[in-house]
Amino acid sequence: MADFQPTFCLSLLSLLLLLPASKVNSQQLHGNISLGSSLAAGASQDYWLSPSGEFAFGFQQVAAGRGNTFLLSIWFNKIPQRTVVWSANRNELVPEGSTIKLTKDGNLILADPSGRLVWNPNSVGSGVSYGALLDTGNFVLAGRNSAVLWGSFDQPTDTILPMQTLVRGTELISKYSTSNYSTGRFKIEFQTDGNLVFYTTHYPQQGSNYAYYASSTFTADKVSYNQSGSLSITYTNGTILGNVFNSRESTKDFYQRVTIDSDGVVRQYVYPKRNNNNGTNMSRWPMEWTVSDFQPSNICTGIRGVIGNGACGLNSYCRMESGMFPRCDCPQGYVFKDPLDQSSGCVRNFAPQDCLVKEGSRDDGDQFDLVEMVNTDFPNGDYQILVSVSEDTCRGACLSDCLCDAALYRGGTCFKKRMPMSNGNVDLSNGGKTLFKVRRQNSTSTTKKKDHQPLLNATVGWFLLGSSIFVNIIFVLASCPWRKNPLNSKVGETLDQGGLSSNLRRFAYKEMEAATGGFKQVLGSGSSGTVYKGVINDHNSEKLVAIKVLDKVHVMEGHDVREFATEVTIIGETNHKNLTRLVGFCNEGQHRVLVYEFMSNGSLADYLFGGGGETRPNWYTRTQIAYSVARGLVYLHEECNTPIIHCDIKPQNILLDCSMTARISDFGLSKLMKANQTRTTTAIRGTKGYLAPEWFRNVPVTPKVDVHSFGIVLLELVCCRKNFMMEVEKEEEMVLVDWAYDCYSKGKLHKLVGDDKDAMEDLVRVERLVKVSIWCIQEDPSLRPSMKKVVHMLEGAVLVSEPPDPNSFMSAI
Repeated sequence: MADFQPTFCLSLLSLLLLLPASKVNSQQLHGNISLGSSLAAGASQDYWLSPSGEFAFGFQQVAAGRGNTFLLSIWFNKIPQRTVVWSANRNELVPEGSTIKLTKDGNLILADPSGRLVWNPNSVGSGVSYGALLDTGNFVLAGRNSAVLWGSFDQPTDTILPMQTLVRGTELISKYSTSNYSTGRFKIEFQTDGNLVFYTTHYPQQGSNYAYYASSTFTADKVSYNQSGSLSITYTNGTILGNVFNSRESTKDFYQRVTIDSDGVVRQYVYPKRNNNNGTNMSRWPMEWTVSDFQPSNICTGIRGVIGNGACGLNSYCRMESGMFPRCDCPQGYVFKDPLDQSSGCVRNFAPQDCLVKEGSRDDGDQFDLVEMVNTDFPNGDYQILVSVSEDTCRGACLSDCLCDAALYRGGTCFKKRMPMSNGNVDLSNGGKTLFKVRRQNSTSTTKKKDHQPLLNATVGWFLLGSSIFVNIIFVLASCPWRKNPLNSKVGETLDQGGLSSNLRRFAYKEMEAATGGFKQVLGSGSSGTVYKGVINDHNSEKLVAIKVLDKVHVMEGHDVREFATEVTIIGETNHKNLTRLVGFCNEGQHRVLVYEFMSNGSLADYLFGGGGETRPNWYTRTQIAYSVARGLVYLHEECNTPIIHCDIKPQNILLDCSMTARISDFGLSKLMKANQTRTTTAIRGTKGYLAPEWFRNVPVTPKVDVHSFGIVLLELVCCRKNFMMEVEKEEEMVLVDWAYDCYSKGKLHKLVGDDKDAMEDLVRVERLVKVSIWCIQEDPSLRPSMKKVVHMLEGAVLVSEPPDPNSFMSAI
């Protein structure tokens, strides 16, 4: 007994010592979160709860099966789906072992396992005493007097909860898809003027594009989701100006949320808090999220008039199912670009009509049929309108026109269309029919797989025949006889041993002969070689390519072989969505061949200047092209392992893919820069009209020469005209750069866009783009911004200050 008493006392003492610790953990689970507390991604049951347990704050694993990645989020905790209502790192998921910590000094920090900061809330300030997840679903950081210093309600993602209020300037952005939490293509914006508006975005940027719903409450102060289930737009004193949703279901009996979904529809959802069969109101509700109300009533027909994001992607069409959910489909002959993502849009699964037909061959309307789609409309993509014509005339006009991808026939009018087409929809009130051109099944040009890319042959041919000095030298040095020049022998060995990037595919000359059918269909020829249309086998499917056979040219003497091979490898390894891609090459005997990917919509020069000035290309598309080119140049200048100066940025060297995404092409004049090098010396390169002044001053050039050229191209995009035009009526308009600055300085920017209605309605953006272009074309290179800053200015991330006269530097020397 004597031995038992000390042992019992020690055990009791140990139990008493453990009690306070257990109490602390319980408080943090259901109450305030003390400073120094943390959660770890991947730890089982490691989260913080609201007092009622209805909401939880912590890490949710996403993308199961594709690695352990986690989303820091708040979710409904008492329903099986654990529906997320807020997240911190939607665009940067974190790995297992990442932590969220409320530090001793009151900072809330999300860090990855290496300690790198991933996220923390903005503008919290000092004085945080504790954190708490409230029963409203709001995670707050509070001071000593319990004043809320920051809350997740202040930075919503895609969901509004009951008791949450939106103030002016608040935005909510949809998820990309039901399983992808990253920012998507739609947003809610409670504007500073008090108007609640639903917008499509300039995805992947989040700038507002097309408004498809507006409350028209221009004096409202806030948007409130009250306990009765209504989402109301009010004054500060509570006076209601209007209701977006007016649910009859009480928040006492139902979990509720209003979410802007990935399809652009804003829906109010309800979920019974318990299975109650006694009350008539609750018994009719299933134990799942049910749509109580939604806006707009038809998302398929609600987004029109501009190219860009709709409920469905480019070249697809939208139809409503069950009255509230849109479904995306592809026209016959088309397939989804990404089978797992129906918002990705559609692409042809057949070879398009050839616009450059070799004599003696036929690839015209005889090889195609028109597929009828009744009550289906694609409001964009018109390039020609025929009035007072029959349907047969409309059909014949499209079949015989290689540029015509489809035609809408309605009421005696024929609207000829070309890709890409956006916002397609099924509308029973439409009354017309869309006729899609598809290749006949017995045509030998039909492809087997969906990744067969469309082609505008003539444009691609001319692009490949442009200035290719740099790439030509590669094959010249490789082709010279070994015995006559040991230096060239080394080059040949380097190429034969795979000195070109491993990303490039090596072809045998026989493969090139087979791909081109014996080099029969010529796309064009020039001083550097001849380009042929070809089809190669790519992972058991056919792929259209442009095959350039190089002619013999003179060898540049004295070029260092090892440096040369290094440059070739670096250029071959460039990889960016805004650069065209060299697929492969052939280096066999005397044969030097380059194989390029196709761009289906030709060059920017064709797009801007090929219409004869009758109609201006779409304003939205032009702005997106500008952003894409700028991002491509940022990659070349700052994100490559070895920075590259392109040296010849111009519309002819910017190609457009099937989604009208711009791709910078022709690295024939590019100049590589060594690590930490900011200037390089080289002979004059580039094209007259786009050259920076320093080319003519015998001084080292920098990436700022590309900035200057981009500024010219940007002005051409804004104004839809060439930099120099002799045929204009007014002499002051001949040189675009001078005329643009004159219009800007005199407050007459509307003259630059003329009758472009979309641009006239977006003069704020027009002014920003013109100001950016003027900064880019400054005579003094030091005044020009870097391309990274250009991107920030274009996207509105930084203010664009007033630019000086671009010629002021010249006038001062």
